[in-house]
Parts: sequence; structure tokens; C-alpha cells
Amino acid sequence: MRIGIVCYPTFGGSGVVATELGMALADKGHEVHFVTYNQPVRLDFISHDLHFHEVLMEEYPLFQYQPYELALSTKLVEVVSKYNLEILHVHYAIPHAYAAYMAKMMLKEKGINIKVVTTLHGTDITLVGSHPSYKTAVEFSINNSDVVTSVSESLKQDTLRLFKITNEIKVVHNFIDTEKYDRESLNECQRIAVAKPEERILTHISNFRPVKRIEDVIKIFHSVKKVISAKLLMVGEGPDKRKAELLVKKLGISDSVIFLGNSHEIEKILCYTDVFLLPSKSESFGLSALEAMAANTAIISTNTGGLPEVNVHGVTGYLSHLGDVEDMSKNTLNILKDDLTLSRFKINAKNHTNKFRLENILPIYENIYSSVLEKVL
Repeated sequence: MRIGIVCYPTFGGSGVVATELGMALADKGHEVHFVTYNQPVRLDFISHDLHFHEVLMEEYPLFQYQPYELALSTKLVEVVSKYNLEILHVHYAIPHAYAAYMAKMMLKEKGINIKVVTTLHGTDITLVGSHPSYKTAVEFSINNSDVVTSVSESLKQDTLRLFKITNEIKVVHNFIDTEKYDRESLNECQRIAVAKPEERILTHISNFRPVKRIEDVIKIFHSVKKVISAKLLMVGEGPDKRKAELLVKKLGISDSVIFLGNSHEIEKILCYTDVFLLPSKSESFGLSALEAMAANTAIISTNTGGLPEVNVHGVTGYLSHLGDVEDMSKNTLNILKDDLTLSRFKINAKNHTNKFRLENILPIYENIYSSVLEKVL
């Protein structure tokens, strides 16, 4: 099949999933074209037969904000026409689903019937998409997609609650390439590089937005640090990073917290990790938690959104109510109290990721593509 993929080319979960999916599809022999404003951060052209088409926007003084959705829909028409694409798989409702619909209408006038698959990832629905400025357009785009998927049952229910949806929504969980996180293949995984042998290593990875509750991460670690020797790895960049740095300084734990910024070495960082902290206000799925679990890491998270579909309470880690730092700290210490307990949680976490293996999820998307192409025009 000839497939176009539209996503945000960033470190965020939707961009990562779209990129990994595209590379896996290319490995299966499909012709895959990425269409976005920058090359996706995890896109590997060397190892995969892929195509990338950059969406360019001309600066024009009339516009305070450049109309990206217009440039995107125009580029989609160009790419679909030139390469005879059959399917556009757009990740994130805003503005991708809307731009894909406009491209579909323009292509229809050329006698080209492109199919549109829209995948909903989270804040495109719960935070941004439901805003009055966008709600009508998002609702229209979802209902006029040929197929709609959601990365969790929780997000599906949120979408049905917030919008008047007439289209079916299929739940297709995010996936993980477990081989990338195999500790035996990570020859450079030397914990001594970041911590002393007796220190436990806790990690948080995100875009440091308010929804991630970065200060809760620091507070949890501070409580843990009072009881056991530990280090905290903070991976990512975002608006709340400065708040986190100030809180670390205020609590007097600067020597134990390492801010690593954005990283292309997530697998290596996670191979050091004992417990992954994710006290988010909302997670449509929790891809970062799944990546950590694949790397043999126990999870401490809230019970919001799709996280209970990923993190099994008392098995792969623990779930706590939003903002309950005391409970999350207690649960972290319970996991770390001895090597045997920690090992049990790590093994359980690793085993649970088999449910989300790439080879299990990829055929679901291939079947969706095949089914939509078989529909009578």
C-alpha cells in the first residue's frame, strides 16, 4: 500500500507513535511518505526506505500567524497526486484531520479518492479540540474521516462525551518495539555513569508542561531521598522546567537531580532506571510509561486517563489519585525496599509489555487500511 503519514515531528507521544508506525510499515514493504513541517525526531532514513515531504510556509505580513493547515492541505494534494497515495493516516486531530479533509475534497475534484484514517492521541481532544474555537471543526473532521482510531478506551469515552460523534471509533493501543529496550543489547548500559552502586535511580520523561505535574515528581523524589540513597533523572524540556529547577534548589537536592534536556538516547536512560515517575493530571495512554516498562522499569503513576490500561496496580507498579504525593512516595519506597521486590516489579512490567508489542499492533493498522480501501466508493 502507498500511505501518507501526517504528524507533529516532535518528541511528543503522537509524533513518536506515528514515526515508529511509519518505519514499521516501510519494513513490511509498504511505500510510506511523511508530510510535516520538519523531519520527525525519530525518523531513521538510513535503516528504512522512507520519503519525507516538508510543508513550507511563505512569510506574509498580512498574517499574524501563518496558516499551517492551508499549507498542509495543499502539500497533501501535491504528494497524493504525484505519488498516487491510497491512504492518509493523520495523527492528532488539530489541524491534521481538518487539513486532510480539505485535501480529500480538493482531490475529489481531480477524480482522486483518497482515504483518511484519523488517530486521536489525547490533548487534541481533551484540552485543545474541545475548546469552542475548534470544537465544531474537530467534530466535523472526525465524523468525516473514513476511519477513526483512539489510542485508549479512556480517550474514546472522552471523545464521545465531549463531541457529537456519529463515526465509529476503534481503540488501537499504542505499541512498543520491545527489542529496542533489551538490556542485553544495550552494551553501554553502565549505571555507574549516573549513580553510585548503592543508589536507586528514578526517572521522569516528558515535555514539562503543567499537565505533567513536574513539581510532584520532585516532591516524590524528595520524600524517597529522605529514606534511601537515590538519584533522579529529569529528561525533557518545557515551560515548567524552570519551576522544577527552583524547587530542587529550594529543597536542597541539587546534587541528586540531573536535568538531561531532550534526548535521543531514551533507551539508554531507561536501562539505568529502577522506577519511572508519571504523576500526570491526564494521560490519554502513557507511552512514556510503556517505554519504561519495556526497559524493565517499575511504574509509579496517577490513575488518570488511559494509565490504568498500561500500569497494573500492584503488579507493574502502583496507581494513585491525582496529587497524592504522599501515596506515590510510599508506593515508590515499597517497590524499592529490597532487591527482591524491585526485581519482581521490573519483571512484571517487562512481561506486561508483550500485550503492546509492535508485531501485535501493526497488523491491526494494516487490516484497517485494507478494509477502508475495499469499501465501495
